[in-house]
Amino acid sequence: MSRRFDLPGTIPVFPLPGALLLPRARLPLHIFEPRYLAMLDDALKTEARIIGMIQPDRMAERDGGTGLHRIGCAGRVTQFSETEDGRYMITLTGLSRFRVSREVEGFTPYRRCEVSWEGFERDLESGDSDPCFDRGAFLKLLDRYFDARGLSADWATLKEADDELLINSLSMLLEFAVEDKQALLEAPSLQTRRETLVTLIEYALRGGGEDNIQ
Repeated sequence: MSRRFDLPGTIPVFPLPGALLLPRARLPLHIFEPRYLAMLDDALKTEARIIGMIQPDRMAERDGGTGLHRIGCAGRVTQFSETEDGRYMITLTGLSRFRVSREVEGFTPYRRCEVSWEGFERDLESGDSDPCFDRGAFLKLLDRYFDARGLSADWATLKEADDELLINSLSMLLEFAVEDKQALLEAPSLQTRRETLVTLIEYALRGGGEDNIQ
């Protein structure tokens, strides 16, 4: 992905449980709350059009912190349309993960944070690879998971998708707890993310998690 702008030091953040954005992936969002409509309007006025997606952290909130996880992923608004009643349908394309330095107090109705992009330089590259990926074994496991959940899938598309698109799309789409989503986000490489995803699927198949699979 070409980038013709500098990543800003302060960005608006959108805390949304379970909504995971990853570098180079696309996340559709339906924006209707007034504070987030204001956030989108302000983001669209900037060159970068950046919004940071981040998971709430209940433990940090109880400890007197921001109530946010330290690491999120920034996306650029690449598609948007407005409905007749003033809501927005947008698509964020993932740019890079970030680390929250501190929350910025101000007069905006939405939250903003000072962030650091250090350590996530690889996110801005054209792609990531997983040299140890056994696609056949992975798809068999995924088939078992979908069958146990009563889910359907476009298997032709899954089989043709490149490794990064497959792993990242499933990480974003499958229903896992917030902390599990955060672990997928923080995985340092595509291989680590795939290994984490496999562990979560296998755990679910054994009946773990809040939504046990029978």
